Amino acid sequence: MTAVLTEKNGAARPSARPGGTPPAARRRTGRERSYDEVPRWQIYLPLGLYLLFTLIPFYWMLLFALRPAGSTALVPWPMTGEHFSKVWNERSFAVFFQNSMIVGVATLIATTLVALAGGYALARFDFKIKGAFMLALLCSQFIPGALMLVPLFEIFRNLQMINSLWSVVIAETVFQLPLSIILISGFIKNVPVTLEEAAWVDGCSRLTAFRAVVLPLLRPGLIAVGSFAFVHSWNHFLFALMFLSEQDKQTIPVGLNTLIGADSVDLGALAAGGVIAAVPVVIVFAFIQKWLVTGFSAGAVKG
Repeated sequence: MTAVLTEKNGAARPSARPGGTPPAARRRTGRERSYDEVPRWQIYLPLGLYLLFTLIPFYWMLLFALRPAGSTALVPWPMTGEHFSKVWNERSFAVFFQNSMIVGVATLIATTLVALAGGYALARFDFKIKGAFMLALLCSQFIPGALMLVPLFEIFRNLQMINSLWSVVIAETVFQLPLSIILISGFIKNVPVTLEEAAWVDGCSRLTAFRAVVLPLLRPGLIAVGSFAFVHSWNHFLFALMFLSEQDKQTIPVGLNTLIGADSVDLGALAAGGVIAAVPVVIVFAFIQKWLVTGFSAGAVKG
């Protein structure tokens, strides 16, 4: 039963129930809650405008790729696949797609393995030049790839690796490693070292403990690093253009460039080639979106 307090002037006011929330606190909580509740249209309107701004270029590309040549309709109907057939068969996009897939998968594997070893060393071992090494990794991100084209070309020419897909794989891996090592190092630091120590006590070697205890916990980080390396190597144009001169060794970005002529541009074929180039990237991000966000956020927490 609520107690009643009588003041000197005879007025009565209810007091707070024992263990309950005072009326002033309840009113304050209500005001704060009203400020926090944002109308839905204030959220959906900006998101809808941003989504529209993002999807219009993709719709325009699909429009040119699916509508017949010479058509000016804003809706791709009747749809046609002549542009896809043209770029896939006549413009050697089947070969370009295969070469890009080889470069992307090889770069993914090489970058992930080397970054895993380097990140573990930075996370678990202390050495004198550790700080300087981390600073060098960070500073290397400010070096543009175009600045290293001439030295890399001379190195690959002396190694007789020009017109070899492995030259592009090595160059892409080298430029992906600094960021990948930093991310993997930060992710490994979030795994308690006591888990490895417990495995050592049970008789496991360092390598066995890492493979059995730490590696399963690194899945989001490895997926994030591997997907980033794959997408970057898939879309990169400069290295493939400089190191690969034979048509049967070129990748999709270089193949798209060949569709742009000096006097005219086949917009239908170019749009179809863009769709072919975008499909693998969209599929990759559709399947790994959850792991990608988790991996990048966890790798950036500590380090």
